[in-house]
Amino acid sequence: MPDTKTVLKENLRQPCEVWTRVMGYHRPVSSFNAGKKSEHHQRRFFCQEQAR
Repeated sequence: MPDTKTVLKENLRQPCEVWTRVMGYHRPVSSFNAGKKSEHHQRRFFCQEQAR
């Protein structure tokens, strides 16, 4: 199967809304104030080994 890339025109694209879990519930990052957005941007994601 050949590799194909789908490229959309700018007028067909739409923004992707990012949600995150905060204090036990989910909330869109777009609703955060400037300080919280900065904190979210600085987060580091990691994978933890499974407990034995």
